[in-house]
Amino acid sequence: MAQRDTLQAVKTALEKSPKRNFTESIDLAINLRNIDMSKPQNRIDEDVILPSGLGKPVKVAVFASGELAVKAEKAGADLVIPPEQIDVLGENKPQAKILASEHDFFIAEASLMPSIGKSLGPVLGPRGKMPNPIPPGADIAKFIDRLRKTVKIRSKDKMTFHTIVGCESMAPEEIAENIDAIIKRLETKLDKHNIRSIHVKTTMGPSVRVL
Repeated sequence: MAQRDTLQAVKTALEKSPKRNFTESIDLAINLRNIDMSKPQNRIDEDVILPSGLGKPVKVAVFASGELAVKAEKAGADLVIPPEQIDVLGENKPQAKILASEHDFFIAEASLMPSIGKSLGPVLGPRGKMPNPIPPGADIAKFIDRLRKTVKIRSKDKMTFHTIVGCESMAPEEIAENIDAIIKRLETKLDKHNIRSIHVKTTMGPSVRVL
């Protein structure tokens, strides 16, 4: 899809959106067809790095100990969770659910992944928030920075699903660039005839067809 087509759709969506007293998100609605979503291999579950970012804060929590925990704090992680808190959270499901809802992404020291899966998998897994493991020696600051420009696209078993692509305070060109990045990723996972349509809208505004 040509960038100018996406850009025009974004501009139209922004123009048609009534002005609110808060900054609205820009959402993308993806509609599929001719695909059996009951089969897990047909479902979309992708992390996409947006070239222009989201234009708003993205919260990243880190499970880590020792030196890695110190580096995570210095890198600006929103929360650093020590190993001894994993089982505590696992036994306190309401608190674990709050943690999951308040953070967009989780990353973890690789050695902690088994205990996280055992204690917190039932809470984080269904929400698509199981941590990405941090390889030994990896630059955690780069991990966090990359996640703050990332959106998760999950269809589950639905033919229609949504993702955020920015906010209305961003330049239309930046939002369009983000949308094109998502479309390109979808086209690597699906045949083009499986994409029925894609629409863009502000949180409260009318939708405009992109594809």
